[in-house]
Parts: sequence; structure tokens; C-alpha cells
Amino acid sequence: MPRTPTRLLTAAALTAAALLTATACTAGTPQAKEKPPAAPKKPSATGSAPAPRVLTQAQAQAALVTATDLGEPWAPTQGAATWRDGLLKATTESPECRRLLDALYADDLFGGNTGTRAVTGLDDPLDQTQLRYQVLALNTSDVDRTLAWLKSLPRGCGRFTAVTAHGAVQGVTVREADLPRVGDAQQGLRITLSSETADGEPTVLTMDVAAVRVGDDTIAVSLGGLGDVSPDATRAAVETGVRRLSEVRKSGRAQI
Repeated sequence: MPRTPTRLLTAAALTAAALLTATACTAGTPQAKEKPPAAPKKPSATGSAPAPRVLTQAQAQAALVTATDLGEPWAPTQGAATWRDGLLKATTESPECRRLLDALYADDLFGGNTGTRAVTGLDDPLDQTQLRYQVLALNTSDVDRTLAWLKSLPRGCGRFTAVTAHGAVQGVTVREADLPRVGDAQQGLRITLSSETADGEPTVLTMDVAAVRVGDDTIAVSLGGLGDVSPDATRAAVETGVRRLSEVRKSGRAQI
């Protein structure tokens, strides 16, 4: 049998020793623990609130104030008052003041904007006044622009002259009216139109108007007459109306 050369034996011995040393080192070194897989990240919320539900016609109708809400002597209206055509149908030179007269005559502060709208009319036969109450669903920015316009009128149209469709000259005054602090934004005005009859008798038509934004909805009130026009009636209609509208909205959400 041939003899193994000494050089080959020595190399084999060194290789075996190296393998033993490497194995010993590996056995003495603690193995690093594997990290558990990272939990999947939750998708971030957009944070956007659900869009408000548009007021329905039935809800707007249910939110109207009634004669019972205001108490005696208020009753459902018997028709448009005669002073509406006789005194409110008028014009003037200033575009802003003419816009106010047109809004009073049309009983529409918001320029005919489309949307849900419910309207009721009530009469006070004792003071011979008439109240018109509306619940509307309009664009919020449009409502706020109208409120800002109303607020500007005591400065821009505090006193001016208007001429009726029958040629009678009227002196008109516009001042801010105090309203209950209800709703999210509001503005009220008291307007007086003074003139004389054909017999020289003085006549004074007093008009209270109010607009209140309640969230995404709006109420509008107008109260007018040739006699005593109590601002308390306007304030009562505003307070009752805002409360009624809030209740209708809350009830509607509960049914969703």
C-alpha cells in the first residue's frame, strides 16, 4: 500500500482543526432572534365628515311656526294685505335701496334662489299686522352674503325716498333690529315707509324682517302693518322657529 506523503497529512490535520474551531465558536455564540413581521399599517382616515342631509320638503313644512305657537290673536292668513301692492310696490334711484324694496314686495330676501322652501302666513286682526314665515335650504355661502348685505343697509340706505306705483312719495328709514341670539348667523332690520293718503292723512307702514341661518338651513321672517308692529312678535317667531327647525333636524337624523 502506498504511503501518504507527510505534506498531505499535515494539510488534512490543519483543515480538521480549523473546522473544529469554527464549530466551537458557532456553538458558543448566541443566535440572534428573528424579529416578528411588522403589523400591517392601518389606512389613515381621511377625516372628512359625512355630507349633511338636505332638508326635505316634509321637514321644512314640519318646521314652520303656527298660530298656536304664537298664541292669540294670531290666525292663519286670509290673503295678502292691501298695503303690499299700495305701499311696497315702489322704486328708488339707488340700486341697493331698490333691491331692498323689491325684496320686501316679493317677500324674498334671497333673490329667488332655488332649493327646498316652505312658507306660511299668519294674521293679527287686532293690530292689523301680517307675518310671513319661511324655512329654506339654500347654499350657506349665498345665505351669508345676504346676511352681510342686510347688515350694510342701515349705512347705505338709512334714509331715502321712494315712489309707489301710484306716484305717492314715501320717506323710507332702515335701521338694524335686535334679534334673539339663536342660530349660527342672523340679521334683522326695521323699515318704515311714511307717506300721505290722497286726503292728506299720514300713513306709516312698518316692516320687520329677519333672517337666521341654522346649520345648513335658513329661516326668514317678515312682519308688517299700518298699526302697532311689535318687535316681540318677530323675536318670538325667530326663537320658536329655530327651536322647531332644530327638533325637526334631530328627529330626521334619528330616523336614518
